[in-house]
Amino acid sequence: MTRARVRVALADDHEIFRDGLRGLLESEPLIDVVGEAADGYAAARLVREVQPDVLLLDVAMPKMGGFEALSSIAEGPTRILLLTAGIDRADLLRAIRLGARGVVLKEAATRELIEAIFKVMDGKYIIDENVAEELAQAIHGVRTPRFGLTPRELDIVRAIVAGASNKEIADSLRISPQTVKHHLTSIFEKTSATSRLELALLAIRHGLVDSPPG
Repeated sequence: MTRARVRVALADDHEIFRDGLRGLLESEPLIDVVGEAADGYAAARLVREVQPDVLLLDVAMPKMGGFEALSSIAEGPTRILLLTAGIDRADLLRAIRLGARGVVLKEAATRELIEAIFKVMDGKYIIDENVAEELAQAIHGVRTPRFGLTPRELDIVRAIVAGASNKEIADSLRISPQTVKHHLTSIFEKTSATSRLELALLAIRHGLVDSPPG
């Protein structure tokens, strides 16, 4: 399959970082950097005017922060990846709920960032391995049935987002591993998720999970 070119915009208040990132991305033949912004207001305006395929959005920016910018543009067609030095559980959950397609740490290798851009273009969610554990700890129980999931399927989703293996799910629910696999097939078909991580992110995005108090 021939991959289409991806139009990427950058939003970060550090000019030196933007310059370096632009240079790295433009070394990829299938990526075009189509605009830059140094604050949240400019980022929101850039997305409206240029409509990039992907926006790399810093969380901490002047005038309008990354989360405020995210909430103002997330309903459009542009896929938003947060690019940050670090993020805690609460902000990670907030970002996904506001419409971010994932988080990549600024220290990530260039190839990792480029692959993340292509993955979000393919409809995937991206969570850097260094913050994936924060996501797992933040997720706590499915609260509202959605997507036509049965009560048993919701039990399995709850176990998955808690990080349980198929064997652990089977043992806790007193069913066979084969039955767990059968339910998982149904869950993935109903939700269109393609992996356990994507299912967890989808649950957060649609308000199906609560984070632990505090």
